[in-house]
Amino acid sequence: MRLKTLPIFSASTAAILSVAILTTSVAEACTRFVYLGENDQVMTARSMDWKTDVGTNIWVFPRGMERSGEAGQNSIKWTSKYGSVIASGYDISTTDGMNEAGLAANVLWLVESSYPAYDGKSPGLSIAAWAQYALDNFATVDEAVSALEKNPFTIVTDNVPGEERLATLHLSLSDATGDSAIVEYIDGKQVIHHGRQYQVMTNSPTFDHQLALNEYWKQIGGTVMLPGTNRASDRFARASFYANAIPKSENPVEAIASVFSVIRNVSVPYGITTPDQPNISSTRWRTVIDHKRKLYFFESALTPNIFWIDMTKLDLSKETGVVKKLDLGPNQIHIYSGMANESLKDTKPFKFLGL
Repeated sequence: MRLKTLPIFSASTAAILSVAILTTSVAEACTRFVYLGENDQVMTARSMDWKTDVGTNIWVFPRGMERSGEAGQNSIKWTSKYGSVIASGYDISTTDGMNEAGLAANVLWLVESSYPAYDGKSPGLSIAAWAQYALDNFATVDEAVSALEKNPFTIVTDNVPGEERLATLHLSLSDATGDSAIVEYIDGKQVIHHGRQYQVMTNSPTFDHQLALNEYWKQIGGTVMLPGTNRASDRFARASFYANAIPKSENPVEAIASVFSVIRNVSVPYGITTPDQPNISSTRWRTVIDHKRKLYFFESALTPNIFWIDMTKLDLSKETGVVKKLDLGPNQIHIYSGMANESLKDTKPFKFLGL
């Protein structure tokens, strides 16, 4: 299912607000938004909010890697067409990243996710490799959506490491043209919202309900009042307003500063706890992707500096490119500053969590 236009909602917004308050109380908190600036500048920012260390490191993957969907005997197989820079989760999954064509992929928590039952006979793809599949195979959002809407695989999920609950995620895609797509699985069916207007994604409720909630706040106007809690629907409203309220600077340094200021605005303060909302979690790290200049910025909540990887200075070729890793340490406490390409170390690729 592909949804190209903004849905029209009736007076059910109040009911949706009630549902949002209930559902976001049990949702992990992350935010993603796309900045559309002057001179074709496009930047994608995201926060990673989790209650424990998510075991993140930065990885570089060259073209030509042989991949498996890690879903058993009938796993989907592919060879990576594009090199990429990614942030891992527990070094068993891709949570965030950009490929050399300028396509970005981010996975965020969505408790309402419900994936099709997997019979082991059709091509299967581990949810841990969902974002990487997009980065390896597609140059643009439109290309990715055209392929994904044909349902080339069945998503197979598993328990979050160290927990007794299944990973329930949705996927956002953005590219150098400013195009976006949000991919969710609701009641076992894939739903794709595709269009440049879909700049923001958070968590619960489902994306169509988030759009309805945001319509309510747009009528009030962000200069009058914005919701200020850590709930996903409130962060959605703030990110939606600020993504288009910040100046459209022609200076990329100023644009990066504005984008970081917005993603910090929708972050959850480190160490915060909410007794009646135990799964609203501290922001662990933030990334900003500069699609035009092919820069991948990273900021840990526990270090004083921002650093970046310059993809234009990496060897991503099939012939001579090698897998590299930037070790961020426990809770991402290792300190890097400025361009960190030289700190990348050759290593073996991690294996995606699967069956």
